Amino acid sequence: MARADAGRSADEPQRRCIATGEVTPKAGLIRFVVGPGDAAVPDLLGKLPGRGMWIAADRDALEMAVKKRLFSRAAKRPVAVPVDLLAQVEAGLLRRLVDSLSLARKAGCAVAGYEKVKGWLDSGQASVLIQASDGSERGKTKLRPPREDDGFIGCLTALELGLAFGREHVIHGALAAGGLTERVVEDAAKLSGVRKKDGGGTPGKG
Repeated sequence: MARADAGRSADEPQRRCIATGEVTPKAGLIRFVVGPGDAAVPDLLGKLPGRGMWIAADRDALEMAVKKRLFSRAAKRPVAVPVDLLAQVEAGLLRRLVDSLSLARKAGCAVAGYEKVKGWLDSGQASVLIQASDGSERGKTKLRPPREDDGFIGCLTALELGLAFGREHVIHGALAAGGLTERVVEDAAKLSGVRKKDGGGTPGKG
């Protein structure tokens, strides 16, 4: 999976996760605020007013925060937690990732389809390989990520990738280097952590 903190400078703002207690770059965390009705609200853009409560973009950490009522502890007052909070987070991250990919496609920084993706990989133009989590494992292993450590995204289904690329479904995609790609990588890392799946691992390994 492409890491959200890949290539980032050491002086990037950091925050402490209220679930794990770890201090990490903001890129790998999800911000929450107390909204109307004293309810916990995910602030995926990081722009809502109020004191932020940060949780790692990881399903286990989110579930721990809900189960142990850590929002109330962090806010130092009672905070209501919607029963569908994790679903809200996942849906919001999905929308953001699909929108980011769509912008990258329109800017000419992303392509879809086996032959186009293979061409980008062979020419060195591809910075990140994207493959549908529900695609054929045999078909996916025919393409290898440009980098083993942070050059693969596999947390989206074929239908979800299709939404980003304006098609019915997509199995293979690729991203060129650039600012939009950094945003896609960050969004994908968060969604992958919340979904706890990444297409069965990086293709070509093992």
